[in-house]
This record gives sequence, structure tokens and C-alpha cells, in this order.
Amino acid sequence: MAKRATQPRFDVAVLREQAGPKVFARGEEYQRDGQVDLLSVERDRVLARVLGSEDYRTVLTGRGKKIRGECSCPAFRDWGFCKHMVATGLAANEVADDGGEGGPSVLDRIRAHLKQKGVDALVEMVVEIAERDTALFRKLDIAATASSTRDVKRLEKELRRAIDVATRTGGSVGYDGAHDWADNVDAALDAVSQLVQGRHAALAMKLVLHTIDRIEDAVDDIGDSDGEGHALLEQAGDIHLAACLAAKPDPVMLARDLFPRQIYGQYDTFYRAVVRYDEALGEAGLAEYRRLAVEAWEKLPPPTRKPEKNENDASVLIDILDFFAERDGDVEARIALRSRNLSTSSDYLTLAKFCLAEGRKEEALRHAEEGLWMFEDERPDGRLVLFVVDLLAKAGRKEDAASTLWKAFEKAPSLDLYRQLRKLGGKAAGERALTYMEAKAAASRPMTGDMAVSTFILILMEEKMYDAAWTALRGHPEMGPYLTGPLAEASEKTHPQEVLAAHARNVEFHISTGGRTGAKEACRLIARMARLRDPAAQAQYIATLKQRHRLKRSFMEFLG
Repeated sequence: MAKRATQPRFDVAVLREQAGPKVFARGEEYQRDGQVDLLSVERDRVLARVLGSEDYRTVLTGRGKKIRGECSCPAFRDWGFCKHMVATGLAANEVADDGGEGGPSVLDRIRAHLKQKGVDALVEMVVEIAERDTALFRKLDIAATASSTRDVKRLEKELRRAIDVATRTGGSVGYDGAHDWADNVDAALDAVSQLVQGRHAALAMKLVLHTIDRIEDAVDDIGDSDGEGHALLEQAGDIHLAACLAAKPDPVMLARDLFPRQIYGQYDTFYRAVVRYDEALGEAGLAEYRRLAVEAWEKLPPPTRKPEKNENDASVLIDILDFFAERDGDVEARIALRSRNLSTSSDYLTLAKFCLAEGRKEEALRHAEEGLWMFEDERPDGRLVLFVVDLLAKAGRKEDAASTLWKAFEKAPSLDLYRQLRKLGGKAAGERALTYMEAKAAASRPMTGDMAVSTFILILMEEKMYDAAWTALRGHPEMGPYLTGPLAEASEKTHPQEVLAAHARNVEFHISTGGRTGAKEACRLIARMARLRDPAAQAQYIATLKQRHRLKRSFMEFLG
């Protein structure tokens, strides 16, 4: 008999932290009352049935402090780590654990029982269940059709019907029904995938394209916040590629089918198809793909500063033609492709970075400086500025680098630009930047949300000038927790009273946002406040919070 491990399978403190005190306590009750049936206990996975208002399927994975999992209950879907997961973890901790695969489980007993049954009895059992379970019935129907029908035309007709039934939405499928819908579609795709390695690979190609079209038509009708529709499209794309490799279709016809799907596809099912299908296309198919891309490229209108509806098509064409230029080793063609549309500073940065990666430093700098000049009347792109400054400094042009930095900093100051100024010009440059920012912040009116004030405070924090930072902040109470929070935590030792007031405001902000994330952050700040004042004052503060926010369920759970 295996010895009980000195450490529990799942760290109890982590279970409590993930669930919150109240949910953890409910989970303890469930486990203590024997409401957990452990179905399977493996090395890094525990499967259980937890008895509540309904029976819920609960899975925990990992060990020790690394605990993940899921539960079929509504609370897990809405809030995350639930009482059923706590109960499962505590029940698993009561089972002997030697780090191996675990002892016999309920599922093991069921398997042993079923092995004693004859095939006919098992068949009748499954059919009886399928009569009551629509999803299982559809899966078995599709699988049986794929395996039993020999006539290709009849097989195609039957599978098309099954695919159409599985993918239909009736106009709308809510979140609660999305998982079942995805299961049915997955069963249809599984049946199609079974054809790939046999004599029906060409039929699999045709049917999976039909399935893709049906899924894409259905996605907008699905309450799909978990992204199951997009996952099915990815799965279908993989099946199509495998079918193409097995069926070896005419490469030219394949290119003509794939090309418009890559260019105009709404859901990226055939993203970078020319790259993924290069083996299936072969040289003949790739040549046709290139011909189609060049033909479409030549028909594109000239780019403009305003985004056009065909610019997405242009970006996909650039990706395709760049694939061929890279195969040819034609760097000039690749630069020309990236030079087609330079309507944003980001486009210039992309071009300059490519040139630099190809060892063309001077050309990279020229394009980057041109980007700064083209958009000099707009807010400078900090990434492009820093790119230019870095190249100038490495080229020994330190004065030009400093001048470029100052011009950008004066127009749109930021902490990143300040850091670079300080690095390039030393203490004198830092003092000059601080003086400039102090004047800009002083000129800002309260309640305007001026970026100059926040940048000034961030720079003061960078230099650990906390007195000056708090002084600047007092004149601008509109600054939110994303600025006051970091300043408060950085200066807890030097400015405890200001920090307590800031933490208190931010606690209220995070509670008001609602949900578990806000509640957890509020409680983290409350814990920090305990280190800044005497226990009696902290206890009174917490009592006041409990009274005022007693209806905030998540907050009260975390607060305990």
C-alpha cells in the first residue's frame, strides 16, 4: 500500500487564495459531507463528480502550488475557481499519493465491469444512451455514415447532410448552447478527417471546404466568447491541408482555389496559405499562385494617406509576394514591397527595421529619418524616434541624436524619451528635461488630464524625487490609480500619510469596478495599509469597509 505523501497533492493555501475564504469554506463543507466522488486520480489530473444542486464534472490539474482546472457549474463560468474545485482538491489530498499514476478509481471499476460484458450488450447500452442524448446520436450517426457507406456519391450526400445539421444555428445560438454546437461540428469534422488517409481523401477536401463555409457563415450567430468557432476553423484548415497532401490534387487548380480564400477570407482560416501549402502546391502550383498575386497586385490602385477598403487585400498580397521574393533571395523586391504604402510612421519603422536586419544600416537610417520628417507636424512616434536616435548614436553622430531626442521630447514628452535623454546627455540633460517638464506641468490646469502632469510625475518617480512628485500630484487630484498607485507603493517608507490616503482612494476605485479582479486588487492594497498604521485603526477601517460594501459579493469573499 502506498505511503501517504508528507506534502498534500494540492497546496491548501493556494486553494484558499484562488477560491477566496467564503468559497473555500463552502468547498470544505462539500468535502466533509462526502459530496465528492473521485472518478480518476492520475499523476497530474484529478477527475471528480461533485454532488450539489446538480451533479457537476470537476477537473483539477497540476500539483502543489500550480493548480488549474475547470468545472461544469455556472459559478466557474461566471466567477472562476469554485467550491466544487476546492472540494475536489481537498478530497484528492485525502487519497494516498506516491507521485505515481494513483490507485484504482471509479472509472477503473466501470472499465473492468464493461470488459466483462459481451459486444452485443455494449452496443445495446450505447444505442440506448444515444436515443436520449442528441449530441451523442449525431456523433455516432456521422461516424457510422463515414464507415459504412461505399458509394462515393451517397457518402458525400449523407455527410453533407450531417455537416449541414451539425452547423445549423437557426439564426442564433446562445452562450449556453455554444459548447454543444461546437461538439456537434467537431464530430462532423472528425468524420471527415477519417476519410483523409483512405481512398476518399479527395472527398475529404471537398467536404471540409463545405464545412469551413458553413462554420464561417455561422460564427456571427454563435455566443462564442470562448472562441470555439475560430478553433473549429483552425481545426478544419488543418484537415484540409492534410487532405491536400494525401489526395495530391491538380496543383494549378489548388492554387486557384486557395488564392482567393487567402486574400478575401474573413476569418483567416487560410492565413499564409501559400506558405503552409507549399508542399501540396509544388512548383507548378506556386508558379500559378505567384501569377495570380502579381496580376492582383498590378490592379491595385495607388495607396493614399486615408485607409482604403482594399488595403487589407494589399497587405495580404505583400505577404504572398514577399514569400516569393524571399525564396528568390531578392532583397530589393522585398524592400520595394514594404515601400509601397508609407502612410504611417509605423510603416517607415517597419521598412527601416527590415533594412537594418538585412545589414543596410545607412538605408535604414535614411528611411527612418524620412519617416520623422514626413510626420513632423504630428505627434512623434516614440518608437521611430528611439530607433533613429540609436542608429545616430551608433554612427558617432551624438549631437544629431541629442537634437532629434530634444525635438521629440519637447513636442511629446514621455518617460522613455526622458530615459534616453538622461542616458545620452547625463545629469545635465536630465536636469534640463525636469525643468522643462516642471514648467509644462505648472501651465496645465487642474482636471484637464494633461499628459504633461503624468509624465512629469513619472519622471520624478524615476529619479526618486518623491516630495516633488506628491507636490505635483496635489495640484491635480484627477490623476487616477494607475499613476497614484505606483507612486504610493514606491514611497510608503517616506510618505506614509499621503500613501494611506492614496491607497484608500484606490481601494474604493477597485471595489467600484466590480468583479474578482477589482476585489482582489482592493484587498491587496488593504493589506499594504496594515503596515502603515496601528492595528486598531486598521481594524476600524476594515469594519467600515465591510459595512459600506456588504453587498459586494466578490469583495466580501476576498476580504473574509
